[in-house]
Order: sequence, then C-alpha cells, then structure tokens
Amino acid sequence: MLDGGELDVLTGDYLAELTMLILGRDRMRDSSLGYAKTFLRQLEGCLGTALDRGVKIVTNAGGLNPAGLAAALGALADRLGLTVRIGYVEGDALARPDALTANAYLGAFGIAACLDRGADVVVTGRVTDASLVVGPAVAHFGWGRDDLDALAGATVAGHLVECGAQVTGGNFSFFTELPDGGHRPGFPIAELHPDGSSVLTKHPGTGGAVTVETVTAQLLYEVAGPGYLGPDVVTRLDTVRLRQDGPDRVRVTGVRGTPPPPTLKVGVNNLGGFRNSMTFVLCGLDIPAKAALVRGQLEEAVGAEGLEFTLARTDHPDAADTEAASALLHVHLRDGDRTRAGRAFSAAAVELALASYPGCTLTTLPGDATPYGVFTADTVPQGAVAHVAVLPGGERVSIAPPARTAPLPPDPTAPDPTRDADPTRDAGPTRRGPLGELVGARSGDKGGDANLGVWARTDATWAWLRDWLTVERLAALLPKTAPLAVERYELPNLRAVNFVIRGLLGQGVAASTRFDPQAKALGELLRSRLVDLPTDLPAGRPGSAPGEDLT
Repeated sequence: MLDGGELDVLTGDYLAELTMLILGRDRMRDSSLGYAKTFLRQLEGCLGTALDRGVKIVTNAGGLNPAGLAAALGALADRLGLTVRIGYVEGDALARPDALTANAYLGAFGIAACLDRGADVVVTGRVTDASLVVGPAVAHFGWGRDDLDALAGATVAGHLVECGAQVTGGNFSFFTELPDGGHRPGFPIAELHPDGSSVLTKHPGTGGAVTVETVTAQLLYEVAGPGYLGPDVVTRLDTVRLRQDGPDRVRVTGVRGTPPPPTLKVGVNNLGGFRNSMTFVLCGLDIPAKAALVRGQLEEAVGAEGLEFTLARTDHPDAADTEAASALLHVHLRDGDRTRAGRAFSAAAVELALASYPGCTLTTLPGDATPYGVFTADTVPQGAVAHVAVLPGGERVSIAPPARTAPLPPDPTAPDPTRDADPTRDAGPTRRGPLGELVGARSGDKGGDANLGVWARTDATWAWLRDWLTVERLAALLPKTAPLAVERYELPNLRAVNFVIRGLLGQGVAASTRFDPQAKALGELLRSRLVDLPTDLPAGRPGSAPGEDLT
C-alpha cells in the first residue's frame, strides 16, 4: 500500500471478538501484553517509509493495552533511529470483575484529536472498525458531531475497507469472473470527499477488482437492519447508492445519518470452561448404526453431560476408495473440569479403536483440553465511558460524548411476515438449478448470531428474489435456521435482502463446535441449494448496477 501509489492515511483493523479473548489470555500471562504484536513486526519494515511519505497510520492494534503498544512503538522508533509522534486512545476498557475482558466500542473523535495535534501514528483499543476511517476524515474535513450525513458516509467507507481485500474480490461469490480469478486481490482505497461521499478503488496493477458487486458483498457483511448503529452516528444502509465510476472505481453516495444511540455497545469475554474434540471415520455400510455405537460407548465411558455428536455424511454409495466411502463423526466435550475434558475423554475415544464398529479409526490423537471463551454483548450509557485521547506530547484530552442522541426507532423497512408472496401464485416456467446462478451472498458472525446477505445481479432477478426468498423459504433451504428467530430486511438500493439469524452460533466463535463456527460459508451453502429458477432469468454476468444497464 505504501509503495503502490498515493495515500494520506493507512489503517489497520486488528480486532475481532475472538481476538479480544486471545489478547485477554495473553495479558493474564503477562500484564505488559494485550496488544497485537504482529503490528510491531509489520511496522518495523515500513515505519520509515510511511514517515518519509507523510502517510499517517491509524490502527486498533492496541487491543487491551494501547498505552503499552504506544510505548513499544516508541522503543521501536528509537531503535530504528526514527522520530515519530505517537498518539493513542483509551477508555474503552471497563472494570468488570466478573469478566476476562469488557470493552466499549468507542467512536472516531479521539482518533481525530490525536491527528489534529500532529500524530504520525494513532493507536487505539476497542473502537468500531469504521472509526479508523471516520477519525481521519473528521480531522481532515473538520466535521463536527452534527455532520451526521458526512459521518455516515465515512462510516460506510470504513465498513467497506475494514476487511481489506474482501471488497476488492476476496471471498467473492463470483470470483471466477475476476480478471485474475481471485488469485491475489489488491487492498482497497477509499477516496473520501467533504460531503462524506467516497470512491472505492485500489492501486493500479493490483489484482482482484472493484465493482458494484464486490462493494455490495462487503456492505452486506456482518450487518443487521438498515439502521447501522455506531457511537457517532446511525448510518442508514438503505440510503447507500453505488455507481461504477470507471475501471476499479465505485462511487458511494447518498448516505444519510441520524443521531447515535444513547448507549455504547460493550463486548464481554469470559472463560467458559474447557473443551476437547475427537473425530471418528465411519466407512461403508451401516453409518448411522456405527455412529450410535460410538455414542453409547463414549457416554458410558465419560458420562453424557457436555458431549456433542455431529455426523457429517461425507460418504458416497459404491465408492471406489476409502475416503469417498467414509463419513465423519465429530465428538466434542465441553466441561468446567479440565481433567474430564482432557485425557479422560480423548483417551477413552482412542481406546475404542479395537472394541467398537468395524473399520474403526480416528483422525486425531488423544490430547489435553483447551480453554474456551464465551462472548456476550452489553451496553452502557455513552457518558459512562471515559473516552480519552493521549496526544503525542502526553497531554490527556477527554472526548465528550455526543450531545444529541436518539434511540433507534423500529425499522420501517423490516418486513411484515404476512406480506410474503402467495406460494400458490403461478411463477411461470422454471428450471432446476443452484440458487447461486442468479444471486451472490456474503455471511458472517456477530457474537452468537449470524447474518446472511443475498443480492440479485439484475433488476429482474431482484424483483423475483424480493418476493421469493422469505423467512419460510430460508428455513426450508437451511433447516438449521428453522427453529431460530430470523429477521429479514430489504435493501432495494443494493438489490439485497439481509437475514439476521439469532442464536445460530450459540455462545460465539470461541465456544462454537460448529463445522463453520463463524458462519462464513453460510451464504455459499445457500447458493448451492437446488431450487426452481424462472427460465426468463438467465444466469451469467450482468455488468450492471441497480437500475442501470452498464456493459
């Protein structure tokens, strides 16, 4: 990014719910840690280049210890013979004696204060991912708390670049259509304007692509309803407009913002206990009976409490090789007792090798249990958090909370379940095919919930998708969602529907035993399902934005 072209600010998003748990465990072992050590290693080779080129660096790699990372960064600069002005933001950490970590998601104005006072590098703890972009924009354009539309536009830009190459073709449903087949997508650049609009692009000569569809995919990532909550503004995702503005350039306009909520989100991590896993290979005939035998034997050996069995039917009938003929039985044990979840469990599984089903074998060796974490989300009043910017000279500046807040009203675009299309209506001639021939998808995790965004590639497909993909139909295609609370939202400007599936991921990624613990593949699973597609909606590359016919 530093060598490929002009930049004003280089951002780095190092934090996720799981990362905070890992950093919390690091700090339990050594109180001087708690930050992303990889940031220091990366900066060793490029800090001098950034300073030479006048590029500011803004990162949340401070994690649980932004002051510690700032000090380590100063020591690195001294060792390299560089003069660097470092600011950092703190106050997100909350005193919760019953929690391993508890951190409020701060906003952008602390970052802006550090940049306003000449910081070359700004280190933060837990701020919202988008704040890494909004903060530099506030400092550059001089926005205030009441510039809600501009703040919302910058929030969209921040959300788009927070996952790096995921907006330039990484993890893209139609990766085979990318110029380089998705082999090495470049990192994105957001060109921000005074009104909060932006252009998403990338350095010339880098791989991947920036198209309306790659941007749509990232916009749908890990969001809920059209009102995207943030500490500085509520961003209305249903106002976002995308337009191809040339090769690898997508213009983002029209974003509207409303006052932020009176509370801040708090991410809380706790140690939930210990867990262990073993996997049995079941080959050939009588797969369910073989799985039942293992279950009975293990429950008798270690007790049924905390055991979880998942049978993956990867076997094929009349297969010519062992792997193709085999299913996998994943067995997990979670317990507060490290001994029971450790060798007592894994050794009992291995000891079945000569006394269980025919062909018994395992893919894993016996091992000890490992601790797992549980993530929960909470809120605190905005004024209850001491948001502080520590300026390069050491001065501490308190960042006042927004004077104007408003509770998020019920979303008017949330669908009424009774408006679902009449399933008996004649849809015309259809053909059988995978849903992914017509739509793209992007999915992800938010604590124990999952989101699944699905977008149509043409206006005609959107008219069909909007009525066809109901909550009931989603339950039929993805049965694991059927017993759960599912919210459905429409984003017509993006030709998209977004589903929020409550509780799909249990206690969050750190505690999950799901094959796909972060729901990253949920969208691709949906796209693979065979459905009745209208014959008048051809599959293929549309090359158009909503309401446009671009080639």
